[in-house]
Amino acid sequence: MSLEYSFIIPVYNRPEEIKELLQSMTGLRFNKKFEIVIIEDGSSVPCDDVINGFSNRINISYYQKTNTGPGDSRNYGMEKALGNYYLILDSDVLLPSGYLGEVDDFLSANYFDCFGGPDAADESFTKLQKAINYSMTSWLTTGGIRGSKKAIDKFQPRSFNMGLSKKAFELSGGFGSIHPGEDPDLSLRLEKLGIRTTFIPGAVVYHKRRVDWNKFYEQVQKFGKVRPILNQWHPKSAKITYWFPALFIIGLLVAVFLFLSGFSFLLYVYLIYLVIIGVDAAIKNKSFNIGGTAVIATIVQFWGYGSGFLKSVWKLEFQKMEPQTAFPELFFTDAKKR
Repeated sequence: MSLEYSFIIPVYNRPEEIKELLQSMTGLRFNKKFEIVIIEDGSSVPCDDVINGFSNRINISYYQKTNTGPGDSRNYGMEKALGNYYLILDSDVLLPSGYLGEVDDFLSANYFDCFGGPDAADESFTKLQKAINYSMTSWLTTGGIRGSKKAIDKFQPRSFNMGLSKKAFELSGGFGSIHPGEDPDLSLRLEKLGIRTTFIPGAVVYHKRRVDWNKFYEQVQKFGKVRPILNQWHPKSAKITYWFPALFIIGLLVAVFLFLSGFSFLLYVYLIYLVIIGVDAAIKNKSFNIGGTAVIATIVQFWGYGSGFLKSVWKLEFQKMEPQTAFPELFFTDAKKR
């Protein structure tokens, strides 16, 4: 089977991100033709001027549509794409020059209809971006759920760095209307269809999350709200590990209460764990500043995810609310039904 690649990139009001991403893509070392499909998802600040600046250097197809969310925009792009294998990226990533070669080498030797790859922090990133990247990817904080070399055989790809064959797209109907959470939902539906997914360690993207503390908290809280919904839709996917951030914040509150009552042991356990995170992040990033910031990022991540998770469990399991009623902000109702 000859693989013909089409990059699928939705964008919403972020022309500068697209400019940086396309600049990185001009440096891809790959001797076969590939296509870049950019979908403007109802932006009020479009990136057409940016696209025009690259159109004579790389093969770009550019589409504008009403705002129906990133999942539906990816589906739209895959319907328009000319390739038979889609490489799905978020607009806030950068590609190293060997990305496409790593993907092609892996799939040529060991074909899968769907894959995911890891995200990392480039040296040019800010200290906050590096700290958040650590908290989102470290085994000490997320258990490697976003990708590790041990996840080769079975992996739920994330849409910031995901590959999907045309066959898998047509069988599954693509992404659903929920966001975030549209990527693990698709992965789980693919699994039910008998389509295998994998992890390609060398297919690294640099994930340049442009967030401040408030945006980061809001983002991870949405992740927490989504997980019980996915557990409800896909009961076999539920794991006790998804409760860990919620248990972390409950335990932390108990530890503080016990400390105020004269019992300090549990709080010391938390402090030791956070010190280990800080030291590990500092060593990996060669910066004590980033190490300290990573501790804050970890607390924000656990607090946001855990509180969102508990709120979702309460509404879905105890109040028996439908997901779309409980959290309308997580669904794009105008997305095309598939």
